[in-house]
Amino acid sequence: MVAQRNPKRRPARPPAARRPSGRIARQRVLIIGSGDVAARVIPLLAPHAKVFALVRRAEAAPALRALGATPIRGDLDDRRSLRRLAGIAPRILHFAPPPDRGEGDPRSGRLVAALARRSLPTRLVYISTTGVYGDCQGNSVPETRPLRAGTARARRRVAAERTLRAFARRSGCRLAILRAPGIYAAERLSLARLQRGDPVLRAEEDVFTNHIHADDLARLSVAALTRGGNCRAWNASDDSDLRMGEWYDRMADTFGLPRPPRASRREIERVLSPMMLSFMSESRRLDNTRLHRELRVRLRYPNVDAGLAQARAWFDLHKENSR
Repeated sequence: MVAQRNPKRRPARPPAARRPSGRIARQRVLIIGSGDVAARVIPLLAPHAKVFALVRRAEAAPALRALGATPIRGDLDDRRSLRRLAGIAPRILHFAPPPDRGEGDPRSGRLVAALARRSLPTRLVYISTTGVYGDCQGNSVPETRPLRAGTARARRRVAAERTLRAFARRSGCRLAILRAPGIYAAERLSLARLQRGDPVLRAEEDVFTNHIHADDLARLSVAALTRGGNCRAWNASDDSDLRMGEWYDRMADTFGLPRPPRASRREIERVLSPMMLSFMSESRRLDNTRLHRELRVRLRYPNVDAGLAQARAWFDLHKENSR
């Protein structure tokens, strides 16, 4: 199938989202899933809102507290530990992934059951994945494309979306879904693959890939707390249009490493992990028109070149400071 022209574009000079909307100011926000993106969101919200963050391990609490959040002990795999979440905040940021096994997402089910015990939240933002679309053979992918997840990992995300949509319809809570592609940042780059010399697909077999910088995903999450319609989904992708091999070439060039060797799919299947092969088996070109039009966030890193340049500057600064 012939790939369609890339539809990604940014409207001229959209307003930047520098601080949360006044509708968030002085309100309470609960974050579920206190990982890397949450650590970038908390400093954006803490000056203007009371932020709570669910934490499973006690030793993770001091870091969250230092960022400006109030840690709340609980575990999405333990229903009883979630009772204290009921009524704690009207706005929820749900960043937690489903379990590693199975076809559903019982964690999201337990979360919404806990939230329904008392005063219901008014807004819930969920970070899903663009893997829910499955393989699109390099074609344009708007948010209206049917969900045809091809891996168990992505099917669990589809299940999570359905659980949250059902909760939103029952409760009146407004749901926003950010479907994120490959999330990257200076601390999240797969430089080890380049250093090992892992191969990528040759150009004629290569797949289209999509990316979003973790800082921009954090800012989009904050914007989605107040903008957009109910049960609305957005492709949370930057404006880049490139294949996977090009992504690794640009990373290699940025950090002065050898470009990865090219190989056929049959050759690659003998040396790469099943997880990496699953990413090389799906090709999508995300349409982010809705994202720019409705969330109105000017991406700080609108393409991977901007993000990689920032990553190189970050590495150089840390190298200088370590001397």
